Formats: sequence, structure tokens, C-alpha cells
Amino acid sequence: MLLDAIRKAIKAGGVTRYRIAKDTGVSQSQLSRLMIGERGLSIEALERLADYLGLRIVLKPKRRKKRGKNDATKDKAHG
Repeated sequence: MLLDAIRKAIKAGGVTRYRIAKDTGVSQSQLSRLMIGERGLSIEALERLADYLGLRIVLKPKRRKKRGKNDATKDKAHG
């Protein structure tokens, strides 16, 4: 999801990968591999790209599944 949002913003931004690479310090080869889905990026590179593209990276806790009575009973039996 995160990488898809970065890819989408790069495509929609109308800026060349060369310019993005120069402005962010993320190499053109890294950007190319990212765009074709061959590889991800480091957290630092993602933060630089997100900032450059006007995006904000937000981490939220997952929603917890509601547990039924049977789930609690199973946990007690195993632990």
C-alpha cells in the first residue's frame, strides 16, 4: 500500500525520475526498480520521497479482532 501510493504520486507528479533522484538523493536505479515493483526502499528513502511528493507516512495500529468466548478458552488451554 505504501509503495503503491509512492508510485502513484511519482507517476502523477509530472516530474522526471532524474529530477526526483537529484532532489531526494534516491538514485535513478532505485526509483526504476521501485516503479517496476522489483524492489522496495529503505525507510529513510521512503521518507525523503514522501516529503518531496507532498505525502505523509502514517502508522496506525491494526484493528483488533473481537474475540469470542471460545478464543479466550483456547488461549488459557495453551498458555
